[in-house]
Amino acid sequence: MLVYYPKEYLEKIKAALKDDHSQINTFYEKSLYQLILLTSYCGKKYSRSKVRKALPKKYAYILEELLTELKKDPLEEKPGYCQGIMQKIIALDQGEDLILAVCDTICRLVVDHLHVVGDIYDRGSDPDKIMDRLMAMPSVDIQWGNHDMNWIGAMAGSKLSMINLIRISARYDNLAILEESYGINLRPLIQFAKKYYQPKDNFQPKKNPDHHHLGEEEGKLLNMLQQAASVLQFKLEDALISRRKDFNLSHRQVLRKIDFQQETYFFKGKNYPLIGFPFSQFNPENPGELTKEEEQLLQQLLDSFQNSQRLKSHTDFLLAKGGMYLCYNHNLLFHGCIPLHDNGDLKSLRINGVGYGGKELLDYYEKMVRKSYSHPEIKEDLATDLLWYLWCGECSSLFGKLAMTTFERYYLEDTRTHKEEKNAYYSLRNDPKIIEEILNLFNLQEDGHIINGHTPVKEKRGEDPIKAQGKMLVIDGGFAKSYQKTTGIAGYTLVYNSFGMQLVSHLGFTSPWEIIASGEDVLSTRRLVEEIPQRMLIKETNIGKKLLEDKKELENLYENWNLL
Repeated sequence: MLVYYPKEYLEKIKAALKDDHSQINTFYEKSLYQLILLTSYCGKKYSRSKVRKALPKKYAYILEELLTELKKDPLEEKPGYCQGIMQKIIALDQGEDLILAVCDTICRLVVDHLHVVGDIYDRGSDPDKIMDRLMAMPSVDIQWGNHDMNWIGAMAGSKLSMINLIRISARYDNLAILEESYGINLRPLIQFAKKYYQPKDNFQPKKNPDHHHLGEEEGKLLNMLQQAASVLQFKLEDALISRRKDFNLSHRQVLRKIDFQQETYFFKGKNYPLIGFPFSQFNPENPGELTKEEEQLLQQLLDSFQNSQRLKSHTDFLLAKGGMYLCYNHNLLFHGCIPLHDNGDLKSLRINGVGYGGKELLDYYEKMVRKSYSHPEIKEDLATDLLWYLWCGECSSLFGKLAMTTFERYYLEDTRTHKEEKNAYYSLRNDPKIIEEILNLFNLQEDGHIINGHTPVKEKRGEDPIKAQGKMLVIDGGFAKSYQKTTGIAGYTLVYNSFGMQLVSHLGFTSPWEIIASGEDVLSTRRLVEEIPQRMLIKETNIGKKLLEDKKELENLYENWNLL
């Protein structure tokens, strides 16, 4: 408890001891002794240099001394030496601060590196706090998810990405992330929505499980904001699809399938009545046309997004630490899928006559994401439009479906029209041979693994996150509360070390205070995915390979120093 939740646990102890300084100091001394021993144990597989770097600078000298001496028997080697150091620290009112620092060091040694396989944003209430926490981590990487790409797109100048994430925030009662966390001014959109829209049943917001209550007036506002954002989104989509013929999204120019006289929508050979559709907001002759007021509104919103320094710091971090995929210690990590045909062949996206599939496709996407983000002043170039394609395109590795039926879900009553057909990858990934072929595309050995997020695993319905005889792992178990009714758990963590790989499934987390009060931690279920018969050595890891390359270069320099 002390290592997991040091601040909260120390508060409980001080309250229990009724601020009796003598007893509190005794607790501090005993805890420090135990924590130093635990730090020594957690750091034993690392070099002294790595452990030293993990120590907080403020206490590095003292902690290094204690770590060295407590490995011996302090009573025999230096009687009272370690005890004297700890007692002096406590006497100087630094005991609590040192305990917090040592607990943080233990966590850093136990979790050497953290991978996040996408979708930090959009369903949970505080993605900004997650980003702050990740930015404070010593070693982390991120494989972008389709929801993350919306936020990157908004900062890169994509009005479509921007208005889509506003719509999603309104739909899931999460506008606070925009207004309060990032200081984005939604007032122009609110005024616009109130001016042109009235609440409709098909735009009722989804209750945010992190919020205790959604008031009637607030619900009406979220309803109207969703409608306004949806209309702007569909108009912008129409224009993008028209200028990007290579995207092959003409079947998603939904506004062109509307019969404005009959008030119906043509879908797969049949006309369906439109429910709650705002016909007055469209020009039937050119339904994708934006009014001057709408154009001005979109530019105001984009300016507000791009001027948010806190949001920019977070998306800068996503770019610095993120990518479309990662090859790490024989494993391939990516958020969604490798687009495939039903027979297992790679599905390609052709841009300007050049086809991209498999690894080349993901490399191309990453190149264009970085190009667009580095030029946020350019708003409708190919790179920026591809950010939107990554959200909903048929060959998007972050989406992995034939089409996103947002329009049908809002305006058509027949739920058969809402179905989103998944890419063949999601059925083929159960086949070990398919996984081996994909690993080979990325120059990885066949004994590696693919690690995915994106599709929540419905464990309560019996779905297994371990697929293809252990070669494929899907670790989206629903950290966000809105998914937990579907998954039946509260998220997965994949743990990988020199002994092998374990998948940990978590039960719902309430708060540190409740856990400390009950005295029982959240129970997690561990499942052995793979046990390595012979422990993996550092030289077999990504870091080890880099060290061997450095060693080789140094040896070359040493042997040829006289030629320099």
